[in-house]
Amino acid sequence: MASETSGMNGHGPDWNALKAPSLADFEGLAEAAYGHLPERFRKLCEDLVIQVDDFPDDDTLDLMECETEFDLLGLFQGRGLAQGGTGVATGQMPNMIWLYRRPILDFWAEHDESLGTIVAHVLIHEIGHHFGLSDDDIHAIEQA
Repeated sequence: MASETSGMNGHGPDWNALKAPSLADFEGLAEAAYGHLPERFRKLCEDLVIQVDDFPDDDTLDLMECETEFDLLGLFQGRGLAQGGTGVATGQMPNMIWLYRRPILDFWAEHDESLGTIVAHVLIHEIGHHFGLSDDDIHAIEQA
């Protein structure tokens, strides 16, 4: 992402020079968030693949019953640890987490949180699914 330089008035970023974060920028944000997780959690995610894309594909949107391509910020696909999803068996796809750049950027524009915080939140939410937690479980943990 372009560096933040002083704006015309010398205060804050020069918004004329900034560009939207790229897929590579998002990968960097996800790697940083993942790196801040406790080691014991990272060990449980060793076979997990984290992928960044602009939007979910049409099949995923249909499966998740999304009204628009902006409805889904992230997705866990695979067999969670609670369902015996450890390691990758022959012919089995690895457990994957998808982070969707454009919906996350849209969410960021509407909320008062940093982009890094939002990416970390979505990543941790999806890792919760890898651990076998439901959306209700994750929501209860977040509220506690």
